[in-house]
Amino acid sequence: MAENNELSTEELITVSLRGARSSSRRRRADTAIGIIKEAVSRYTKSEAEKIWIDNKVNELIWDRGREHIPTKISLKIIKLEDGTTEIILP
Repeated sequence: MAENNELSTEELITVSLRGARSSSRRRRADTAIGIIKEAVSRYTKSEAEKIWIDNKVNELIWDRGREHIPTKISLKIIKLEDGTTEIILP
């Protein structure tokens, strides 16, 4: 998705997903996606609606199922000129 637009900034961050462990077992992967969007939104000062998560990031979270998510994840954040933020694996 980044090929069509000009890059603005590119950052690497690590997001802790331990907060998702406090939610119910059946909602942990869903909560982890919300935690990632919230952390990236706070870090880049962008709106949560304009954050796009790559399919590979989603597959990494759901790899061991809905209940057994990773405790942390390293992400590459690309903020584009039009205000859209992309989250991909480094």
